[in-house]
Amino acid sequence: MKATDLGLLTSVSSPTIAPDGSRVVVGVSHPDLDADATVGQLWSVRLDGSQPHRITRGFRDASPAFSPDGSAIAFLRSGPGAPSQLHVMPAAGGEPLALTDAKLGVFDIHWSGDSKRIVYLANVPEPGRHATVEGITAGAEPARRITGLDYKANGRGFTADQRSHVFVIEVPALDAEPVYPPAPNPDGTKPESTPLPVPVQLTHGDYDDTSPRFISERIAFLSARHDARDSTLTNQLWAVGADGEPEALSELGTVGIDSFEVADDGTVYLVGQELGSSGRDFVARNSSLYRLDSEALTVLTDAESIDLTEGQLVVAGNTPLLPNRGRGRVQLLEWRGEGDLRSLTEGDIEVLGQAASGDLVVVTYASPETFGDVALLENGALRKLTDFSAALRATGIVAPTELTVTARDGNAVHGWVARPAGEGSHPTLLMIHGGPFADYALHLFDEVQVYVDAGYAVVFCNPRGSAGYGQAHGRAIRQAMGTVDLHDVLDFFDGALDTFVDLDRDRIGILGGSYGGYLTAWAIAHDHRFRAAVVERGYLDPTAFVGSSDIGWFFPLEYNGTDLDAVRAQSPQAVAHQVTTPTLVIHSQDDLRCPIGQAETWYATVKLAGTEAELLVFPGENHELSRSGRPRHRLQRFDAILEWMGRHL
Repeated sequence: MKATDLGLLTSVSSPTIAPDGSRVVVGVSHPDLDADATVGQLWSVRLDGSQPHRITRGFRDASPAFSPDGSAIAFLRSGPGAPSQLHVMPAAGGEPLALTDAKLGVFDIHWSGDSKRIVYLANVPEPGRHATVEGITAGAEPARRITGLDYKANGRGFTADQRSHVFVIEVPALDAEPVYPPAPNPDGTKPESTPLPVPVQLTHGDYDDTSPRFISERIAFLSARHDARDSTLTNQLWAVGADGEPEALSELGTVGIDSFEVADDGTVYLVGQELGSSGRDFVARNSSLYRLDSEALTVLTDAESIDLTEGQLVVAGNTPLLPNRGRGRVQLLEWRGEGDLRSLTEGDIEVLGQAASGDLVVVTYASPETFGDVALLENGALRKLTDFSAALRATGIVAPTELTVTARDGNAVHGWVARPAGEGSHPTLLMIHGGPFADYALHLFDEVQVYVDAGYAVVFCNPRGSAGYGQAHGRAIRQAMGTVDLHDVLDFFDGALDTFVDLDRDRIGILGGSYGGYLTAWAIAHDHRFRAAVVERGYLDPTAFVGSSDIGWFFPLEYNGTDLDAVRAQSPQAVAHQVTTPTLVIHSQDDLRCPIGQAETWYATVKLAGTEAELLVFPGENHELSRSGRPRHRLQRFDAILEWMGRHL
């Protein structure tokens, strides 16, 4: 795979199953270099194995959901530069009907049980802000008065003046006469027309509401509507009726709830993280399954051995289906009662999403051979229904070799090595993931494939601090960043060099983004053997992170602590003057997760120390550039990294 093959990276949404069990519908998307955008449509995939086919032709259609009666499909459609709006189409096919025209778009759609209504979320802008009034640009808006700590988000901007709220809308008859623009009468009047249903906003206030779902005639949602929401990460389950005030369904405890679903028997299941007595201790906390008992949350799975952080919760009848992350894989679990938890899948896969209807279970998944496909769970195995990555595989894909190396203190470090075809010696890159409580996994990964195609061997692993190996493994670097995590990646790198004789020990580079940028910057300040480095969207100065990042009010306080000397002892900025490795610094101008000042200060310090360095800044991009940025920017990023490594290696 070359960088110019980005358009072949096909992503597949969570599936929705037709109630008659005949087919599923998924959103299928990919980057398009000509459109310079991610584009996609809905695809129908029959369970009898017949050829999948595209059923919409929008610019970007996503998030499909069958109505419970099977008559309609709701989905989100967006155009070039336009936000997503709710559309509904007959399940048998036909022209979609647009139901919303929200200024900032809508998301997270969900049908009522009677198929007559849809609940969704929309960010509600304050009057005069976010281009809601023609002629008032962003620079002409009134000043923002900020009184809390949680007031911005990467990719969204300021949030206190565009809170996310719950809306509900009646779904009109899809076979009814269309609504036509009325022509004026000779006397200047206009005939009356029948407008489309008007959405009803159900929640208000200075809160962000998420995950709306119908519970009987009421709508439940998640929200932090308590006074300590600016100092904790906890929230509650709420419910609201058509004309009422929100009512808390769960007590305010020490859990941050991620999602919830309602079983056929009315039981409410939730996935969330225990956050400790402070309500903010999020570091390496695996998500667990909970049940709502009265107002209390009863934990049903063990957070140390089961990690439900990836994917979504689905309830099949009365049985929760859960994704479990471990050692670079994600398997689908079935919770059958107290202490009865079994895996429905196995092998080298990562379950991305799942849906269930009756006895049918369908998943979308990734693997070493695919970036995303659809499969039916059948007789304890997955039967593949699509092959969206066939064209990508045809470009030439290398299967990485799994490897475990014993670190200097006896810790087992798990990872992979990908090598070009042919005899070495191959210049070799040590690649470090972000997070830090994230992981490298075994799916077909564009970063690895592009570098291998360019002639590099790529070494990548999950050091302590990573997810997928238990909470103790993840929490090992809490208030000790740059210690055992650095040892793990360097020891794994040395182990890979010892194991594979075709890896060149002299022509070596190092690169990483976000936390990977942190550990790259930290490594080259302490280990000077690398010929080149790329520090991307790095977390480089914990002290300056507070107040400038959207997560600055809690992330560095928990990961690095509050003792200034201890924080400095974990700070790449404090040792930037020690760097001698030629370094390319890549950052996005609109990054609010790791603000661009992190890169600028570190880059200037390295440059002033006399070390070769360059700064590459992408306008209009945020922290997600490498994953969901403009395709042309993503291509330019790859070209820049390959040029830099090629120049020095």
